[in-house]
Amino acid sequence: MREVYMDNAAARPVLDEAVEAMSPYFGLKYGNPQSLHRFGENPAVALQEARERTASLIGASPPEIYFTSSGSESNNMAIKGLAIANQKKGRHIVVSAIEHQSVLHSCKYLERMGFETSEVPVDSNGVVSKEGLLEVLREDTILVSIMCANTEVGTMQDIKGMSDAVRGSGAVFHTDAVAAAGAIPIDVGELGVDALSMAAQTFYGPKGAAALYLKKGTRIAPFVDGGIQEDGRRAGTENVPAIVGMGVAAQVASERMGEWMKKLDPLRERLSSGLLKMEHVRLTGHPTERLPGTVSVCIEYIEGESMLLMMSERGIAASSGSACTSRALKASHVLLAMGIPHEVAHGSLVFSMGKNNSEDDVDYVLDVLPPIVQKLRDMSPLYRKTPQRR
Repeated sequence: MREVYMDNAAARPVLDEAVEAMSPYFGLKYGNPQSLHRFGENPAVALQEARERTASLIGASPPEIYFTSSGSESNNMAIKGLAIANQKKGRHIVVSAIEHQSVLHSCKYLERMGFETSEVPVDSNGVVSKEGLLEVLREDTILVSIMCANTEVGTMQDIKGMSDAVRGSGAVFHTDAVAAAGAIPIDVGELGVDALSMAAQTFYGPKGAAALYLKKGTRIAPFVDGGIQEDGRRAGTENVPAIVGMGVAAQVASERMGEWMKKLDPLRERLSSGLLKMEHVRLTGHPTERLPGTVSVCIEYIEGESMLLMMSERGIAASSGSACTSRALKASHVLLAMGIPHEVAHGSLVFSMGKNNSEDDVDYVLDVLPPIVQKLRDMSPLYRKTPQRR
């Protein structure tokens, strides 16, 4: 059976170069990078090289990179650490309505400590407006967190415009760039952000490796106490193999990102146009300002989970909603925030293509999916009751 993998937003294959670079640090070079003896020398050097490569991917300096275990941890570290460090100035936080749950849940945690959160709404394309941000900004706002791009619908935000608008207010600006860093060009200096979350798996690095960029001079409370690692801001023995893999993947992404984007953009358009030829299908997310390779649609009158299972039987891997909520069997908060009705949002499908996908993969999906949709609709009482079916 043919296999077509279009769930790269959830997990990507690790680059051969990264796997090869990681291998010695599982065995031959197993020392702790904090050790002063010779067994710690190679891991310590490797850690610094990975920090330099990761920093280079986003235009940062190496001391501004703090390694974590995941994008969710980076977001938790940013939201909680930045808020707590700046609470004497105020306790108001601003986020968008479509942030990742690791941001939204961190805010809920802080609310139990006396902080207050305001959510900026988005339009029907999932775009956060600068005007909407300014409307909720207050004198006691200490932190603004707006994601760079949404993993689920692919919409990219004008982070530079919003950070410029916030500058001068005294608030720290964080962006969740887990879906974007390594997929599209990012320069933290140009964006004007104080903190940025990223994860290795977005650019074909290993899972279990991520980072938080923190602009020099930005105050943050330690997220994990008990050690000197990561300049005392994230204690715990470093995951050297994964961090090494992240560094190598970051370097490869810097070199090949343009090539990957050039390939993925037309594949995205080919799949989008093909899916929209079916009846009662709507594209979700911005039609043009979206991540390369990401196609998000809602197929009306049927549920996404049923389509996923039937596509899987034909060798196609896709998703419904974000990777962190797709097993929850509930409508995506992102789609609901965009004004999509609850019953329509349940028909969400997300195809996230990667460097290994081809036109033949797209054509296979467009050949397999329509009969599945028709079969499920024929069983749907909602579809049979629509005016055009009477």
